[in-house]
Amino acid sequence: MEFTAQQIADYLHGTIEGNPQVRLHDFAKIEEGRSGCLSFLANAKYEHYLYETASDAVLVNEDFRPRESVRTTLIRVPNAYAALAQLMQLVDSMKPQRKGVDSTAFVHPSVSVPDDCYIGAFAYVAEGASLGTGCSVYPHVYIGSSVSVGEKTMLYPHTTVYDGCRIGARCIIHAGAVIGADGFGFAPDADGYNKIPQMGNVIIEDDVEVGANTCIDRAVMGSTIVHRGVKLDNLVQIAHNCTVGSHTVFAAQVGMAGSSHVGEWCQFGGQVGLSGHIKVGDHVSLGGQTGLLSNVKSGSVLLGSPGMPVRDMLRTSVILPKLPDMSRRIDQLEKEISELKEICKNSKP
Repeated sequence: MEFTAQQIADYLHGTIEGNPQVRLHDFAKIEEGRSGCLSFLANAKYEHYLYETASDAVLVNEDFRPRESVRTTLIRVPNAYAALAQLMQLVDSMKPQRKGVDSTAFVHPSVSVPDDCYIGAFAYVAEGASLGTGCSVYPHVYIGSSVSVGEKTMLYPHTTVYDGCRIGARCIIHAGAVIGADGFGFAPDADGYNKIPQMGNVIIEDDVEVGANTCIDRAVMGSTIVHRGVKLDNLVQIAHNCTVGSHTVFAAQVGMAGSSHVGEWCQFGGQVGLSGHIKVGDHVSLGGQTGLLSNVKSGSVLLGSPGMPVRDMLRTSVILPKLPDMSRRIDQLEKEISELKEICKNSKP
């Protein structure tokens, strides 16, 4: 598959500086550029690579002004990173799509498989399941009874979807993800812990991506819901009866305790943790390893555990290394004050 720089610029509604007819057939990082490759520059820290890259063309922001002469062809676009994603999606969509049911797969007779579906080796599709057009079920996937999978959704190997869960259209569920396992619900008594049956399900709306080995637990009653456009990294844990608002993104190892709720367009760094039964508003940003114990207002930017405004956390981080010395000084001051009090007491007439 090959395109000229001009064809790419036309597709992206960009402009060319350099040779519009240079031919491109692959992508490469700007620091690892090769002949025939397209790279991109979106971070100023990588600008020095632009002047030495072997890539034949580079996507740059339309307001970028090079500090040195550039040998490669520049394709100017409003947002280089977004344009790269758009191009890569185009190329990916042109790959041949797998179709058909492998002879080793089990599909219950009650399930109607659309002609353009793919079901790989040793996959299992249980009674009453529903598969949308163009969906891909890779080897060793388990789809439980009465599960629905939307059109063009991809379930990668060893994905497990428990009974009654619903997955929307154009979702990507990566290897080893578990959708609909029991929530962690137990009622303690004198003899131990009585399991609370988890009678609900999980609903994943359209255009959601779920990372490898991520777990989304079914609800006790009702549904655990991941709304449209959410992107979850690997090893994320979403407990029973949680909701994640549309277009929110979680980095790896984020954990939500039961019945916590996150709003729309939030951004959580790695290892963020939420306690149960709290609400996080819309457009909230949490830095890595932030811990939340209470509700958070929309638009907040927090860091630390417990989470606090970033500026306060940065001030705190400056003070923390000084605490041992401050403690010693306080002890010394308290000793001196005590001695002064004793002197004053003994010096009274």
